Amino acid sequence: MRTPFVVGNWKMNKTAAEAIQFVQEVAKGLPSQSIVESAVAVSPLYLQSMVTAAKDCPLEIMGENIFYEQSGAYTGEVSPQVLKEVGANYVLLGHSERRMYFHESDEIINRKVMAALEVGLKPIICCDETMGRQATGDQIHWVVSQILTDLRGLTDEQMKQIAIAYEPSWAIGTGTSATAEQAEEGCYLIRQTVADIYNDEIANEIRVLYGGSVNPDNIADLMAKRDIDGVLVGNASLQSDSFLKLVNYQK
Repeated sequence: MRTPFVVGNWKMNKTAAEAIQFVQEVAKGLPSQSIVESAVAVSPLYLQSMVTAAKDCPLEIMGENIFYEQSGAYTGEVSPQVLKEVGANYVLLGHSERRMYFHESDEIINRKVMAALEVGLKPIICCDETMGRQATGDQIHWVVSQILTDLRGLTDEQMKQIAIAYEPSWAIGTGTSATAEQAEEGCYLIRQTVADIYNDEIANEIRVLYGGSVNPDNIADLMAKRDIDGVLVGNASLQSDSFLKLVNYQK
């Protein structure tokens, strides 16, 4: 049984004080991790203070990105080893904004995945499709080609440590979510791709998330689908009341 996973991605938002206040506001309203696992991906500047603030509640504080080396002359980058040492268990990799604005290729993302796993971080790997390909019906090739490269070289045991997020770029931050049926199709395809590369056991074990204009009004319809195990949420995760509605979608 795959535990539902609600992940907030704060991007470049909130001050350090606002981040701590958020933890304080959601702490008592979060469901048990055995019911719904919850996490927020935050700036490395206040990740450690958030980990401390969240030590008594079931909220994972995770990284938004890492570099693919553990140390060295890489000004401005985040070390996987240090991210793990300050208390993160998960890291978001390959988000569409990293691909678009920072020109990250699937080869780079694959190196980051390997670096994360090396220190015990669990990657959530994002894969995208463009509106053009989606409109022409060619989105299947796009999603699969990204996953094939992002997962290159991972062993069966390493695969069990990751999650994959399907996030069509045309639905991110636009207010236009994919329908539950469209989201399910993408997540199903990703699971089948994993089964083809590895086996059905691993494909059935890993969690596949949907990301793209998810909010408290549509999360229940999305989570009702067989192959959607969780959601990756942007704007709707920034406010404590909205985030609580997301993680308590079953009530």
